[in-house]
Amino acid sequence: MRAVLMTAAGGPECLAPAELPLPEPGPGQIRVQVRAAGVNPVDAKIRARGPFFEDALPMVPGLDGAGVVDALGPGVTDWQPGDEVWYCNGGLGREPGNYAEYSLVDARVARRKPAALTFEQAAAAPLVLITAWEALYDRGGLEAGQRVLIHGGAGGVGHVAVQLARLRGARVCATAGGADHGAFVYGLGAERVIDHQQEDFVAAVLDWTAGQGVDLALDIQGGEVLQRTFAAMAHYGRLVTLLEPGPDIAWKAARNRNLCFGFELMLTPLLQDLPQARAHQGDILDQCGCWCDEGLLDIHVSQVLPLAEARRAHELIEQGHTQGKIVLVP
Repeated sequence: MRAVLMTAAGGPECLAPAELPLPEPGPGQIRVQVRAAGVNPVDAKIRARGPFFEDALPMVPGLDGAGVVDALGPGVTDWQPGDEVWYCNGGLGREPGNYAEYSLVDARVARRKPAALTFEQAAAAPLVLITAWEALYDRGGLEAGQRVLIHGGAGGVGHVAVQLARLRGARVCATAGGADHGAFVYGLGAERVIDHQQEDFVAAVLDWTAGQGVDLALDIQGGEVLQRTFAAMAHYGRLVTLLEPGPDIAWKAARNRNLCFGFELMLTPLLQDLPQARAHQGDILDQCGCWCDEGLLDIHVSQVLPLAEARRAHELIEQGHTQGKIVLVP
């Protein structure tokens, strides 16, 4: 089968096309004919820094996938060949990922693909949906009527976070760069979009909230943006970040506001082998899939590239201006 191998840690040139044997499913596994593989910033970070597990190279990258069940391993009874699935599985170094024509997936992790989504949309969705859900609902405790600030509202996580916040009944303010991205985020249901290239987002948030600040903020950038967000928060608010804050953050403003600070790393159940947490993430996909089929949740794919152009996909991801998601197709 055709695949893409990460041969070393480094730049996009470390991704190389390869021919690999067709994998055979083991106990509890299904073999999926991959119709599309999502490309996430974490894929590029793993490529640049190396896999999470020792002696993993060379490895097939890619956490997100969607496709058709092709074969069943021993003990699998819930799936049949021909079933359409979406999932977040592999790509960290322990199991092969989804930059390939076929992938082995834990049968308990795969979920039925929403009928309303194309394979490309479905492959773009799992990691960002789970991340946004856990950040807003689980870590952030978002409630109807609250005001929320979402940084990077036009990006992969951001564009679904805006929609999930609206589905919870929250009022949404989001940052985005440029008029095109701003119009896109308004179309997702944001009440206020701040062009961070032209406006001071702290001043804009305080103006939007009549000086009170937001109840919840989702940070995807860290560093200076994270620290400046403290001043845009309401007292006793919640701030959730996807990144390590770093050693240079001054926490005084956050402490003075009695902020509740949370981390969101949706990879934890995969890295630590936490079955209950993985089941919860599967439930998240099931609920989001229902919303997709009901027309309440949309997954935006900005570019679809052939599998052989994985290097190009990583270059685009690392430029940091992607609207929605990039997807590879075998």
